[in-house]
Amino acid sequence: MELLPPVVSFIAVVLATALFLTTILLGRWNPKRKLNLPPGPRPWPVIGNLNLIGALPHRSVHELSKRYGPLMSLRFGSFPVVVGSSVDAARSILKTHDLAFIDRPRMASGRYTGYNYSDVLWAPYGAYWRQARRLWKTEIFSARRLRSQEHVRDEELQAMLHDLYVHGTSAAGAGRVVVLLDHLLMVNLNAISRMVLGKKYVVNETGSATTPEEFKRMVDEFFFLSGALNIGDMIPWLSWLDPQIRRIKRLGKMFNRLLEHVVDE
Repeated sequence: MELLPPVVSFIAVVLATALFLTTILLGRWNPKRKLNLPPGPRPWPVIGNLNLIGALPHRSVHELSKRYGPLMSLRFGSFPVVVGSSVDAARSILKTHDLAFIDRPRMASGRYTGYNYSDVLWAPYGAYWRQARRLWKTEIFSARRLRSQEHVRDEELQAMLHDLYVHGTSAAGAGRVVVLLDHLLMVNLNAISRMVLGKKYVVNETGSATTPEEFKRMVDEFFFLSGALNIGDMIPWLSWLDPQIRRIKRLGKMFNRLLEHVVDE
């Protein structure tokens, strides 16, 4: 086997040494690291404790809490994480110190599907978020608005029951399994669309923004990608290698196409 030229070997050694020293300096020689953190496993360089998280993160965290206690600290790549897994810890985080924990972390899902963290789900707590929440509360979820739109919900429910009846009694549908979750998703979507936008936009018609089947895939993809651990979120300088980040960007374009169709109309 031919040996690498001396110059190439020297450059490789220099790059490896620089990466190693940078990892050590960022991990240890950082004055902000002197925090009174809860107990937790020792993190690895670069990846932190990601090596301890399996395909079901909530179960992995639960197993770790049995060893390190109901309040423990982990490190997901470049970011410290504090995990509370008891009633007292949850009460402290969600009630006693809720303002300190109210913001969601800035993840790729919020950036590409939430218009750069500008919707109510991803926006940081502040004047903008309070105004957006006030609009939702007064224009959609107030008792007066809900009563005025009650006929919409009744009509969509009756339409769903009619579709189920036709599907179950027709010759083509006899004996076939009905996925009730799909029908419930569409009845909620149609009711919300009519209440907020004035009409249904997800229909099987020419010129519609999207089809029900495509929208179901979009919703499934949104829930999966919003809850998944993305390497690009934990280690930002590796985001260009994360295939899930590309899926999030593609999903954001699909939602953007749907909303642009609504705005154009």
